[in-house]
Amino acid sequence: METYAQALLYATPFFTGLVLFEVLYGHFVKKQMHNVMDTVSSLSSGLTNVVKDSLGIGLIIVTYPFLLEHLALTEIKATWLVWIIAFLVLDFAGYWNHRLSHHINFFWNQHVIHHSSEEFNLACALRQSISNLLGYFSLLLIPAALVGVPHKVIAILAPIHLFAQFWYHTRHIGKLGWLEYIIITPSQHRVHHAINPEYVDKNLGQIFSFWDRIFGTFQEELDEVPAQYGVLKPANTWNPILINFQHLWRLIKDAWHTKSYWDKIRIWFMPTGWRPRDVKKKYPIQIIEDVYNFKKYQPKTSRTLKGYAIFQLIVTTILMLFMFFNYSEIGFSGLLLFGAFLFIGIYGYTSLMDKATYAIWIEIFRGIGGLALILITGDWFGLNEYISVGSYLVGLYFGITVLGSIYFTFFERSYIAPDFVS
Repeated sequence: METYAQALLYATPFFTGLVLFEVLYGHFVKKQMHNVMDTVSSLSSGLTNVVKDSLGIGLIIVTYPFLLEHLALTEIKATWLVWIIAFLVLDFAGYWNHRLSHHINFFWNQHVIHHSSEEFNLACALRQSISNLLGYFSLLLIPAALVGVPHKVIAILAPIHLFAQFWYHTRHIGKLGWLEYIIITPSQHRVHHAINPEYVDKNLGQIFSFWDRIFGTFQEELDEVPAQYGVLKPANTWNPILINFQHLWRLIKDAWHTKSYWDKIRIWFMPTGWRPRDVKKKYPIQIIEDVYNFKKYQPKTSRTLKGYAIFQLIVTTILMLFMFFNYSEIGFSGLLLFGAFLFIGIYGYTSLMDKATYAIWIEIFRGIGGLALILITGDWFGLNEYISVGSYLVGLYFGITVLGSIYFTFFERSYIAPDFVS
């Protein structure tokens, strides 16, 4: 985990910088694909994902080394051909993992966050799950284990395969000619993120596009069908933690309310969106019927709140990078506490972005909790060793957090937030 944290220390500024570049490019060409609150929400979602992964939170059903040890029929060396085959196997497994996520109710919950943005840009690429607490991906790598692909090959290629899926989340790049027949391109992935009936559940490939063509899930981007983005059951919140569990909460409520014991069981494994008939009639859920005429989630927001949201995102990112930088010195229990502060912080300020009435209590709680921890320990997880006034700066930040929550709750009450998880 420490190695992973060190990698994130460099990867996070790199990908954030690319998002900023796209924002600036859109500004200069007068074709902006970002709005502030949506982009802050997307980047905040990315922070929750990398913090969760760096702490190793989750249950792994089986690891690839275990499969390799017990299933390998032969042992092969890491030649250049093995690296190519391993990459193809990873992508093939990724295609089917992605397809499962789009077609099975339970698995959709761990993927819905990625589709929840009603925009399509590099920032939405960073909307990654924290609800994928059950790790099963290695099961899809059984073919690689059978032929003995070395673990180090998979371990090196896996992050490369993941990071290579970032670049095509953009509307600034058109079709790419002959490359459309080989790799996933921005045009193809715009189709994938669209909620148009013609586009739903299409282009499930991750690096190579030929899997979609082979298995019948390919759809070209059509000029006469402009892509509309989001999910058919709108998230209606900037809070990425809520979005991560909205679908799961709906499944739990439907399983509870249905009178059929069979439906209580099968709802988890039915196609995405399936609901028991009795529950569907009694507890209807808002679904977008006309994808060209629906109101995006863009509540009235002042420039002050937008600036405050950016401030919170920047400080949270800096604190997270320090956690990665000082990972081994902080220790496991300290990392869990640090991670909890980050998660509560993201939950708090994104709820404040929604103008949720309870946001003030979350922000006051974490602000006072942070100040108390500094007073008790005289430091902020070893920050003073690197910056003599580090704990004072963090204390000032928590003070601003408390004051900010009070200001935006009592002095900018332009509307009351809806019930986001109903």
